[in-house]
Amino acid sequence: MKQTETTSNSFRYRRLLRFLPAVAWMSVIFVLSSRTGDELNTLLPWFQKMFPFMEDFNWGHFVSYFILALTIDYGIGAKADRIRMKAVIVLLCGLYGITDEFHQSFVGGRMLDPLDLRNDLIGAALCTALIAVPPIRRLWRKAAR
Repeated sequence: MKQTETTSNSFRYRRLLRFLPAVAWMSVIFVLSSRTGDELNTLLPWFQKMFPFMEDFNWGHFVSYFILALTIDYGIGAKADRIRMKAVIVLLCGLYGITDEFHQSFVGGRMLDPLDLRNDLIGAALCTALIAVPPIRRLWRKAAR
């Protein structure tokens, strides 16, 4: 009986540890969202010169939430292959995106922008769609063990 309890607790602990990358990435997003408009304006022009095609689309939000969806998928594990779980991943990313936009509204030179939320959702949805492609899914599951 005690051996089963220990094994069960160990399994739960390992499952929780798999969500650490998602929590860490959410922290990165939070820190980046805390940057003022002036701080961002020193980085964005340089970035846009390197990638001029990125002018009309906020790729930072897209990439950030693509990675967030990837880390949440990793935390969930093989169950994330189910279509409902993919919807949950996109929903969780969207909810975090809403809190991110709300947080930005309190930072100087930043504002709540529905287009940023759109880009968050596009990044998360594209990530979950790519992971659903069978050859990519096999590689991802193998790497995420």
